[in-house]
Amino acid sequence: MRVGIYSVAFLSVMAGLGDVHSWMVIFCLPAAMLVSASFSAVGIAATTYMRTWQDFDLVMMIQMPMFLFSGVFFPLTVYPGWLQLVVSLTPLYQGVALCRDFALGHLHLWMLFNVAYLLIMGAIGLRITIRRLAILLLP
Repeated sequence: MRVGIYSVAFLSVMAGLGDVHSWMVIFCLPAAMLVSASFSAVGIAATTYMRTWQDFDLVMMIQMPMFLFSGVFFPLTVYPGWLQLVVSLTPLYQGVALCRDFALGHLHLWMLFNVAYLLIMGAIGLRITIRRLAILLLP
């Protein structure tokens, strides 16, 4: 729910600044919700393995580089070839690429890969969460 409100706010600012170039920008809303749901499922799964609050530093060790190198701030082309491959395989890049393509009005088959990647990641995270919570909570 919160990601929907934030997404509408960002889309409103984009529209207010005249940065909307395609009607397909409206699909950024469900794309952002998909990214949020996928990362939430993985985050909850990771939480089931945390023993203390200090363990969450491990999450930040993964999250921060993924955020910085996801293609939000710089295009992939500025990175060396090997780093381009690594970045293009990260889940956040898939969400960024999907939202960017919708915002720019691009529609191509590769976007189905982005959606499938995020759906599979979310399903795996949800499966791990269910299994771990059953182990942790059921006698």
